[in-house]
Amino acid sequence: MKPDGQVLGTASLPLNSTDWKKHSVRFTSNGTEPKAKLNVWFEGTGTADLDMISLFPQDTWKNRPGGLRADLVQLLADMKPGFLRFPGGCIVEGMDLSNRYQWKKTVGPLEGREVAINRWNKEFKHRLTPDYFQTFGLGFFEYFQLAEDIGAEPLPILNCGMACQYNTAEVVPVEELDPYVQDALDLIEFANGSTDTKWGKLRADMGHPAPFNLKLLGVGNEQWGPQYIDRYIVFEKAIKSKYPEVRLISSAGPNPDGEVFGFLNGKLRSLKADIIDEHYYRKPEWFLENATRYDDYDRNGPKIFAGEYASQSKDIASPENRNTWLCALSEAAFMTGLERNADVVHMASYAPLFAHADGWQWTPDLIWMNNLQSYGTPNYYVQKLYSTNKGTKVLPILSNNQLITGKEQLYASATWDEPTKEVILKLVNASGHPQTHTVNLEGVKKLENKGKRFTLKSSEPGAVNSFDQPKQVSPTEEELAVKGTKLNLTLAPQSFTVIRVKVVK
Repeated sequence: MKPDGQVLGTASLPLNSTDWKKHSVRFTSNGTEPKAKLNVWFEGTGTADLDMISLFPQDTWKNRPGGLRADLVQLLADMKPGFLRFPGGCIVEGMDLSNRYQWKKTVGPLEGREVAINRWNKEFKHRLTPDYFQTFGLGFFEYFQLAEDIGAEPLPILNCGMACQYNTAEVVPVEELDPYVQDALDLIEFANGSTDTKWGKLRADMGHPAPFNLKLLGVGNEQWGPQYIDRYIVFEKAIKSKYPEVRLISSAGPNPDGEVFGFLNGKLRSLKADIIDEHYYRKPEWFLENATRYDDYDRNGPKIFAGEYASQSKDIASPENRNTWLCALSEAAFMTGLERNADVVHMASYAPLFAHADGWQWTPDLIWMNNLQSYGTPNYYVQKLYSTNKGTKVLPILSNNQLITGKEQLYASATWDEPTKEVILKLVNASGHPQTHTVNLEGVKKLENKGKRFTLKSSEPGAVNSFDQPKQVSPTEEELAVKGTKLNLTLAPQSFTVIRVKVVK
């Protein structure tokens, strides 16, 4: 029904059971309305108990009943992500441990999944949402399934016995951690175990007998202090004893520097952690200044997961943050450093991923939606250009025998893509004027006479995409003429350019 009372479609559903039973009915809408309401009326006499009333479109991802919005998953799939981190960050912790995210309550029959209050319901005074609950129609099984659908490695994050330290900071005594650790072990069994196991059988009963091939598992999110280290050690010992092949993601806290970061970084390195998760929400200037962050990291130490990052146009957690082109451009410059140091930085992910125009608490966000539409931000297109032009090996790209990391506001990285035999260049001109440069591909005898050039740019640093102009800042693709083994390139002001050229000999 539309807000003005106009009926869009109706259907009748006979209730003929004295036991709990699923009933469903279909109807066709005679119009489109972004903010329609579902009304349920009862006729006749008697008593009816109802639970889980849902309304879903037929057109879902892979046409699964009660499935995910096809347009949203398509935007995600188009990025060709290497992994999917779920269910998110702070939601894992809960404001206190009683409302932490518990994966076992999110699997099995939908009607058996326990509703929980969402920890974001009163986090920010600018957007209080006291009626914000989770039904877990989207649970861990669906997350694993989604990762498989889009060809990404699943990366679940589990509570480590600590609630959000910005809220209650509640902790479970180390000697009482067994149920939390068991949840981690059982999750690995759910994902990878044979159908003869308890949790592997549940996975099969839900329609997926084959294992999900889980290789990565996060222990906590943004936790810090000695309390976290004490609990991480317990998790690490138990998980590695039973599943040594699973690589663990550990927390370096909420900030990329300072005393808290230094303590965690030192402790985790001494423990020879597999992968350390670093987060940074900072202004564009920070990202431009930190393109060299990983150049001097220990090549033999733990690997790095840049697990959450986003350039902030205003301030951290400000509702005035926007997905501007300047923010996206600064991330593109920073990411040349991530790619150049791929031997250390194994994984990276912008955050948060999705936001609803009428239901957000945090900005900026990568992909925005309303009830009918969705679009990628300029930041989304930066991420997509990187993820779809990765290459298989890092190549050196130098100017006067120095790395290109911000001098004259120019940033660059290069890779070799073995399957396509292409050299891939990524060049960021963060200055306000065009720059012309010659790239000499040394050691190459011959290139194809044409390549591809992708350009993402805007003359307005504050430019954003919107529902009305979803691709105002989006890449253009053109053919690039190639002569010999040198590329003469003019880079537009405030632009991110990706070049692909094929090596013949």
